[in-house]
Amino acid sequence: MLGLIAWILPLLNLVYYKKNKNRRWISFSVVSLSACAISLYVQLVYSSYLVEIQDITALMDTIGTIALLSAILLLVTLLLNGLTLIVYRNKMQK
Repeated sequence: MLGLIAWILPLLNLVYYKKNKNRRWISFSVVSLSACAISLYVQLVYSSYLVEIQDITALMDTIGTIALLSAILLLVTLLLNGLTLIVYRNKMQK
């Protein structure tokens, strides 16, 4: 759920940019990056929990997918927020 929030907020920033209605784009970007960070942290806590209860089999089964999806989440979130920053920076310079 947090991962979706991390992607939806910058998309909303870009949609509202075209309508010239978004004055809170920085807040949306901060919340987006925070949602991504919290999502990644929750995954780390869950992996730590699996180690703590010594369920190494479950950890071994899921760690590859978790690493891949975490990387995708981080990359897409950074790209969307970077694009938002570039678009709004260019708008402010005009």
